[in-house]
Amino acid sequence: MLCVIALQRLEAIHESNPLTNSNLVEIFKSETSKGNGKKRVSGSKSFVWLTRSLDFTSALLQALLVKDPKKNMEQAVQESYDATLKPWHGWIASAAYRVAIKLVPDTKTFMDLLREKDEDCNTLMEKMEILVSLLVPFLEDIHCILVSLILCFLT
Repeated sequence: MLCVIALQRLEAIHESNPLTNSNLVEIFKSETSKGNGKKRVSGSKSFVWLTRSLDFTSALLQALLVKDPKKNMEQAVQESYDATLKPWHGWIASAAYRVAIKLVPDTKTFMDLLREKDEDCNTLMEKMEILVSLLVPFLEDIHCILVSLILCFLT
């Protein structure tokens, strides 16, 4: 849900002035020059958090695919959270996470939810590997942009 809100916010910023806000970098530069990049409802901040959620997703899929496909789901989520989101969460978000971790399904249930009807686990794993192989370099490029615009430290 938060990802949808972030995307809608960025889309609204683009549509408000398509010439000036022709792409994400231009939106970030414009917000930064006006001193709005660090505000609570900025497109920059929305994009940073969207990126962090993708970092978490990527880390989780890698934990389940590469490191140990039979890993306990709760442990994989915990490791992924610790590596990607925890450093940016305050005490309220961390407390919410401690509640949410209790609702994580087991690995088999998670995989069953992701699989298409009549799809076997190997096909799902192959699709997940493709997603990760595409997502990781994309996220690396995004992080370079965020660092260059000094947006990577937004909380």
